[in-house]
Amino acid sequence: MTEPTPRTRFRRANDRIDKLVSDPLIADEVRSYRGERETVNRIHAEGLADIRKASNLTQQQVAAALDTDQGTVSRIERRDDLLLSTLRQYLAATGAEHPKIVIEKDGVEITLDLDAFA
Repeated sequence: MTEPTPRTRFRRANDRIDKLVSDPLIADEVRSYRGERETVNRIHAEGLADIRKASNLTQQQVAAALDTDQGTVSRIERRDDLLLSTLRQYLAATGAEHPKIVIEKDGVEITLDLDAFA
């Protein structure tokens, strides 16, 4: 009878990076990589449909979450102006948690928490 193969314990990449940053020989490089990773992890959407598609949802699925019809979702996605409360509801329907609008003013990031419009 053969011995079972030992399983390798899964480690999250972030945990591995945290361990590497404690190594003084490579700590500066690891910190630099961490900053680059945060930039790369951002997804830039050109519209609400991009956010819905990133969530792998159809307009019909978002419509069901909003208790409306697919045509209304289509109109929301094509509009160039929305009430913040409508935007928050749409984002919540796509699965967004704690949606925010982030702007930069004179080098300072300012965040508007859309949950305030619930």
